[in-house]
Amino acid sequence: MKHIKTKSVSSAGKLSLLTLALMAAPLAMAQDAAGWYAGANYGVTEARIDHDRIASGLLGSGLTATSIADDDRDRGYKLFGGYQYNKYLAVEAGYFDLGQFGFVANTVPTGTLNGDIKVKGVNMDVVGILPLTEKFSAFGRLGVTYADTKGNFSGTGAVNVLDPSPSKRDTNLKVGLGVQYAFTEALSLRAEIERYRINDAVGNKGDIDLASVGLVYRFGGKTPTPVAQTYVPPPVVVAQAPAPVYVAPPPPPPAPAPAPMPQKVTLSADSLFDFDSAAVKPTGRAELDKLAADLRGLDFDVINVTGHTDRIGRQAYNQKLSTERAQAVANYLVTSAGIPPSKMNVKGVNGADPVTKPGDCVGTKVTQALITCLQPDRRVDIEVTGQR
Repeated sequence: MKHIKTKSVSSAGKLSLLTLALMAAPLAMAQDAAGWYAGANYGVTEARIDHDRIASGLLGSGLTATSIADDDRDRGYKLFGGYQYNKYLAVEAGYFDLGQFGFVANTVPTGTLNGDIKVKGVNMDVVGILPLTEKFSAFGRLGVTYADTKGNFSGTGAVNVLDPSPSKRDTNLKVGLGVQYAFTEALSLRAEIERYRINDAVGNKGDIDLASVGLVYRFGGKTPTPVAQTYVPPPVVVAQAPAPVYVAPPPPPPAPAPAPMPQKVTLSADSLFDFDSAAVKPTGRAELDKLAADLRGLDFDVINVTGHTDRIGRQAYNQKLSTERAQAVANYLVTSAGIPPSKMNVKGVNGADPVTKPGDCVGTKVTQALITCLQPDRRVDIEVTGQR
């Protein structure tokens, strides 16, 4: 007798889940490096209890179903691990528990039929990834499950159950869609909807849907530790008041002319920006405000702003980041010092012009020691030309 068929989560539920994930992910980091990862998801599952098949089975035994109450929702989870080959393709394997579903049917002649099933198993999936921004991506999956379905049926009154504990192990397909947001290169948030094809242990194949959220940890990913740099203002010298005299004091000497603006100033990118960001952070604005004050009222031809990164990472990405950081500094000076944008010359040179010398920072594996050693290379140069 076939009792349980499944149905998908409602369209409104799917839309709400995806909307929440999108609202939580304004920007993010492309995880295009190959490597191992692991994670866990938790969420809600939903199945459809097939009332028509229950009634048909009871009728075949000479019983008429007068009412059927079902429990078609539960909680589910999965544990998984995988290997990402590049930013577009990964393979995952895991264990899943989709929960328990059941029903109670009342009959004439008087009796009841109680039934429920539990579904657990393992899976192997191929995951296709579509990067949308540097941190935010969408993905789809197609996989194979090996599920263990265990049933429990009992009857009272006129209902007699011949096989109270059926079970079935079967191999079926599963599919899914989701989105992922990378907080750092090591830690990501994932939200997804999956459909598992199952055999309900009494001859019926159907679907169980799992809508879940979870965390993914990437082994070997970097967790940024920004290097803070504190600006120390120059000492203020207060002139001592002269002793009183009975004659008029000589006129005070003219105030010294302000020191000319240095031809070139170098600012640490770590003090101006967060890791992997081109937005000027609050602690970096003090340095730029002092520089803007020095530039006000000066007469010059042009200011060259050049962004530099270290040698870690892809050259194309470093070129983009160094250019965006140089543009962010130029925009800040235009707004704060009133410099015409036509007098700003902006460019990025990625890691092609390091301050460190060959042999200073040895190694190709990305470690915290290498990141710290290459700190002088991450900078923004501001050069004033044609000053009068």
